[in-house]
Amino acid sequence: MKINEEHNAAEQAAKPKRGRKKTGAAHTKNVSFRVIPLGGLGEIGKNLTVIECENDIIIVDCGIKFPDENMYGVDFVLPDFSYLDDKITRIRGIFLTHGHEDHIGAIPYFLKRMGDIPIYGTKLTIGLLGNKLMEHKLENKCTLNVVRCSDVVKVDGFQVEFVATNHSIPDSCALYIKCKGGTVFHTGDFKVDLTPVDNQRINLSRMAQIGDEGVDLLISDSTNAQKPGFTPSESTVGESFKMLFAKAGSKRIVIATFATNVHRIQQVFDAAKAYKRKVIVSGRSMVNVIKVARELKYLKFKDSILVDLKDVNTLPPSQIVLLTTGSQGEPMSVLARMASNEHRLLKITDNDFVIISATPIPGNEKTVGFVINDLMKLGAEVIYQGAGDVHVSGHACQEELKLIQAIIKPKNFMPCHGEYRMLTINASLAKKVGIDPDHIFVMENGDVLDICANKAYIADKVPSGITLVDGSGVGDVGNAVLKERRKLSEEGLFIIAIGMYDNEVVGTPKIVSKGFVYVRENELLIKQVKDLCLNIIDAYDLSEYDFNGLKIDIKNAVEKLLFEKTKRRPIVLPMIINISH
Repeated sequence: MKINEEHNAAEQAAKPKRGRKKTGAAHTKNVSFRVIPLGGLGEIGKNLTVIECENDIIIVDCGIKFPDENMYGVDFVLPDFSYLDDKITRIRGIFLTHGHEDHIGAIPYFLKRMGDIPIYGTKLTIGLLGNKLMEHKLENKCTLNVVRCSDVVKVDGFQVEFVATNHSIPDSCALYIKCKGGTVFHTGDFKVDLTPVDNQRINLSRMAQIGDEGVDLLISDSTNAQKPGFTPSESTVGESFKMLFAKAGSKRIVIATFATNVHRIQQVFDAAKAYKRKVIVSGRSMVNVIKVARELKYLKFKDSILVDLKDVNTLPPSQIVLLTTGSQGEPMSVLARMASNEHRLLKITDNDFVIISATPIPGNEKTVGFVINDLMKLGAEVIYQGAGDVHVSGHACQEELKLIQAIIKPKNFMPCHGEYRMLTINASLAKKVGIDPDHIFVMENGDVLDICANKAYIADKVPSGITLVDGSGVGDVGNAVLKERRKLSEEGLFIIAIGMYDNEVVGTPKIVSKGFVYVRENELLIKQVKDLCLNIIDAYDLSEYDFNGLKIDIKNAVEKLLFEKTKRRPIVLPMIINISH
């Protein structure tokens, strides 16, 4: 994997490639640019924004979304990349705002499809991405460029400045983008934290300068647009941890949080040190992030505070902090397996003090609730959102959103990163700040926003669907498969296996029921199905071995019988096994 480190990145990127034009000044007469979101609008996740000017394209972020409850068996969701398939030679780079999965998680799949495209991001962002690319065996098929906040990167047709912001992961940046057609300020995910854990404050002074220079389009995070006031500082969680550690007394402390919330993880280690406890880390993503963040010096603690998971039972509970994944109730996470008493080494007892340091992502409320209930049934004391100040958001609330809108003073405004209601509320905030309602665009994925010096308008619509990833399969699960999985989960499967020899039934049909009825407890129904099948076969002309027609008739008749008897519609699968050929 080729990585251009820190201060060299912008300098190297600034050198124009042979035969291509250099970046021109913003607002060249009669030149427009286009902004095309392919993900992140009307949803939380799979953020990807395409910006085009003349023959040049850059991409801001390229993330995944986690599946909703109707996507049975799906691991995660990618944006639809098809719009870019015939534009590969025009893409000058991917620019990353920060290292969360919903902003970098789709990059391995994008590179497999598109080839080597230069990628630019800050040190931790590139570190986390590099680890992900190695898992996909892409380390020799990509060029990663490490930049610092305030660096300016020049590529053909564009100039991109990284501007420091605050979020729930270090090294988060907004992007100030210039091209011949105009300027864009993309906030990325952000909040205004005046007492950040790492002392890197949002660069409001530079944002004010950018606003004075003139911004044609502001693209702004909308996640917390419904929430009034300001988002509390991340440092408040550290104070809460110390109080909760004292409250835990001699109990073992278990903390579940997002693996990428490096500031939160640092505060766990700080509290453990203060209370003379050892930290045990469990969960693959948690282990990987801590490894990368520590190597890059974003996490600071001594080796002596860490204890290996296999030694968990060698220390008294009063000396342990177990830091783990599972804050969203993920079924295979460490916390969920502990709650269901299925973890090989970790067992929950009444001597456990569990802190869930996260807010459920919309759609995960039920699964998180199940985990909390199960933990409490096993005797644990559980602290979660609403029962203690154990989590603060990494996203701006209304007053912070209005502050950035007022500082940037954009000609046009496009809310991003949020469900539709969040986008519309952010748009209403922009109106209050004084942005012309005719210049506010609440868009959908695939909308094409054309902008030039004097006007902006939605000009077109491009493909912007979803691509489902299931195991090693990418895009091979579609609506038809999901519909079948949904029906299987709701109604079950009913298999009828019939052996045939020289057009005669061998024995009786064999019935397999999965998720429908228990065969041994429904002997009358099973006998009725077998008799029905034999009657259909007896009346059928099999002289030409028309087994497909026979299977269709059996399927239709059995479906009707099962619905009459049970008012349910399982998937009926007849199988004719011809043993004469």
